[in-house]
Amino acid sequence: MFAVFRSGGKQYRVTVGDLVDVEKLDVPVGEKVVIDDVLMIYGDGEVKIGTPKVEGASVVATVVDHYKGKKIIVFKFKRRKNYKRKKGHRQWYTRLRIDEIRVQ
Repeated sequence: MFAVFRSGGKQYRVTVGDLVDVEKLDVPVGEKVVIDDVLMIYGDGEVKIGTPKVEGASVVATVVDHYKGKKIIVFKFKRRKNYKRKKGHRQWYTRLRIDEIRVQ
């Protein structure tokens, strides 16, 4: 069985036991998170597709870690104008362990 859910504007395909990295959630490490924004569920040869969400479906996950991702460099310039700007960014992520996929 797997589910597709949406978090932080992105979609993730998960099964029970998976570790998935989503954009930072304000939940302490060790707490459980219930994600109700489930777009699709597949299990037992049956597909449930939401319009846009599957009614009564949720994904239960445990917060494993909060961490910063790899640094990206944002560089802007305009040729022949002596205009250059260099800036770095590191995005915060939350690592989730999927415990359960609920369907009603």
